[in-house]
Amino acid sequence: MMTPYEMTRTVLFAPASRPERFAKACNSGADVVVIDLEDGVAPTDKDTAREALQQYLDATPEAALVVRINAADTKEFSADLELCRQQRAVVAIMLAKAESVEAVQLVTDTHKAVWPLIETARGVVEMSRMAEVDGVERFCLGALDMGADLRIKPDSAGAELLLNRIRCDLVIYSKAAGLNAPIETVCPSIEDEKAVERLARQACEMGFGGMLCIHPRQLSPIHRGFYPDEAEILWARKVLLGARNGESVFKVDGRMVDAPVIQQANLILRAVGNAGDV
Repeated sequence: MMTPYEMTRTVLFAPASRPERFAKACNSGADVVVIDLEDGVAPTDKDTAREALQQYLDATPEAALVVRINAADTKEFSADLELCRQQRAVVAIMLAKAESVEAVQLVTDTHKAVWPLIETARGVVEMSRMAEVDGVERFCLGALDMGADLRIKPDSAGAELLLNRIRCDLVIYSKAAGLNAPIETVCPSIEDEKAVERLARQACEMGFGGMLCIHPRQLSPIHRGFYPDEAEILWARKVLLGARNGESVFKVDGRMVDAPVIQQANLILRAVGNAGDV
């Protein structure tokens, strides 16, 4: 089952223990809302969080939500999974700390789309195998947990090098398996919109489809980061105008254009909603 989202630039978390935030999140302008049963919920609040989520989903069966569930090796996993299995409004399940084909297959048995969250070294090693599991729709990156697992120095140049290597694997394995583009990790900064936009733009340039976010204030900078800039749009229009002449190879701004370049121009204009308006 594939989720009904056409765009996934922004994937906004809302903790399941705060049901008053569910509707606000759904009306925030985020492309996707994830109700979180994992890190966003204190260990002592897991049962009440599930109850709150079930009450909300029973009352709003028309909703289309992703739910992040606890990892397969936790005592909460089975209860989380059963809740998601029963609710039509849950269109995809984000599996925290996904590390094995067997765990992913347990989630796919719900007949929901699965978004494995890659947060550990073991998850990276097993990613290529998990990508081939029927029902997996896209990967997500959890860089904060990944950094803790790898014991790298936060916000350092070395840490960024290692995380970018993992980002490359996410994009390559996703493409090779025919999955949707992966989702970038959260940016912990809420106040610094420029930092959020920089990470979003880098993710877009690397081939990610969107970005996880923890606050509605991050939505606008992420949307900007995943939106082509004016120079890209102008270039794409020039390319498609040139392609109308029927030549297979030609030049735009002194650079060669052929079929792959024309395809890229189409993707840029499709992203701004006017692929045919050149």
